[in-house]
Amino acid sequence: MTQELRGGGTPFASAWETVRALADRFDAASAERGVAPPQSHVLQVLKIGEEFGEAAQAVIGATGANPRKGRSHSWGDVHDEVCDVIITGMVALARMRPDAAEYFARQLALKAGRFLPPPAGGGDGA
Repeated sequence: MTQELRGGGTPFASAWETVRALADRFDAASAERGVAPPQSHVLQVLKIGEEFGEAAQAVIGATGANPRKGRSHSWGDVHDEVCDVIITGMVALARMRPDAAEYFARQLALKAGRFLPPPAGGGDGA
């Protein structure tokens, strides 16, 4: 998987390099169409909603919850759609913040700290 990402280094760093390349490409496409950054940011966030809808549709199809359609999707389809939601969210953040990777890392640590115990050793240097 890492070989498919742009750049080298850790998969995390490579993933953010790829996300940045996608964000730059979409920013250029928006500029070509005359769409200013504030509007392109709104559209990118709406794209997250669209992708979520596709993930929800896949869950309904994987569980057979719609009797008219039955089991129209697999759990693999759900996994693919959830990845689309995550990638679209990462690209949205990268389009809005030049420091997206660092900002994300700080937010992840902050939010994970609400649910996960502190690292062993307590960080007191002992």
